Amino acid sequence: MTAEEKLAADVRAHLSSMVAVREVKMFGGVGFMLNGNLVAAVSKRGLLLRLGKDRQNHVPARPGARPMEMRGRTMEGYVYVDPLAVENSDLKALLDEASTFVQTLPSKAVSRRPVRKGKRT
Repeated sequence: MTAEEKLAADVRAHLSSMVAVREVKMFGGVGFMLNGNLVAAVSKRGLLLRLGKDRQNHVPARPGARPMEMRGRTMEGYVYVDPLAVENSDLKALLDEASTFVQTLPSKAVSRRPVRKGKRT
């Protein structure tokens, strides 16, 4: 089992007690959605957490943590943490913080239709 797979299993286990959590393939890994909003994602880049703008500067002080960047732009409210820098007790605290923030967001409707790519013929 790779470090990425182990981290995804640990995140899955921690979030399993929440009823409205579902998994979605995204960011080259797996995203964990709560009420249609991203809580966390696991990929080769690390553990992505949605903490909100107010808390995003709290985590980067930790070893192995950095702001999320997409196409050279910092994404406010999101933080990556190196999976090797996350201890099990830290993971629980980080996921609790992310899920507490996401629970303050309005729920999004979940689409049951698959996303189509490319042109229709």
